[in-house]
Amino acid sequence: MMMALGIENDIENLRYARIVIATDADYDGFHIRNLLLTFFLNYFEELVVAGRVYILETPLFRVRNKKTTRYCYSIKERDRAVEEISGAEVTRFKGLGEISPSEFGQFIGEEMRLVRANIKSVKDVPGTLEFYMGKNTPDRRDFIMENLI
Repeated sequence: MMMALGIENDIENLRYARIVIATDADYDGFHIRNLLLTFFLNYFEELVVAGRVYILETPLFRVRNKKTTRYCYSIKERDRAVEEISGAEVTRFKGLGEISPSEFGQFIGEEMRLVRANIKSVKDVPGTLEFYMGKNTPDRRDFIMENLI
């Protein structure tokens, strides 16, 4: 990955204006996203601080009829789209692999949802990474269970 980005030695040779992390919109995808963010924060923190790392929000649902297609990123959006599109067919995406390349291009572009990865305080990064990626599995599990929506 470092070679592909051009950052083997330092970030001066970064080949891209933005690094976009695109993962499935499920728990496995979130875990992969966290691993990648941990990599960047541990080894190339300055890319995150400089606002060069982004997360692509990927759709959970496609709601469509013969005339209209809408990509939905939450159950609420899906329900609203079903109400607005008559005779709608709903597809639940289980992962990016289920989306054809031509269809993927339909939600990438002007309308894509990018979230800039940021850190509020650089001094808190080591402790945060230790909590989320360290060996404190019981504490982390308790935190996740208490904060599930």
